[in-house]
Amino acid sequence: MDTAPDHDLPELFLRTAKRIRHNQAARLSPLGITPGRARALRIIGHHDEPLRMATLAEHLGIVPRSATTVVDALESAGLVARTPDPTNRRSTLVTLTDSGRTTLSDMAEARRRAAEELFATLSPEQRETLRGLLAALDSNAATS
Repeated sequence: MDTAPDHDLPELFLRTAKRIRHNQAARLSPLGITPGRARALRIIGHHDEPLRMATLAEHLGIVPRSATTVVDALESAGLVARTPDPTNRRSTLVTLTDSGRTTLSDMAEARRRAAEELFATLSPEQRETLRGLLAALDSNAATS
């Protein structure tokens, strides 16, 4: 079997990643949420305890002021609530509201449908091969 040169791999990977982002953004739009806000909501939702704003900013890889802007939008939409940190008066904690938990669940379903649509052209064997390859790349990144 003839294979394409390795220099095509990054371009193919980036185009696929872009397609995934666009597809997910389209699926999130009816929920009234942007991909950036969705990411913040997932981070907040995957923590058992309320999350400090500074910690959220670290997870998002943004400055704390930008995290404030993201949380402002999520709070305005009724998806998160802010409370003072009882252990540090200068810190603010962020938690999901009931509406935020519902939206998080709706987002997971939208992501699942988007993934199904994208990967539908692959056979089950091809999906399993791709899963293994991506897992290998992911585990390699964790050790570098």
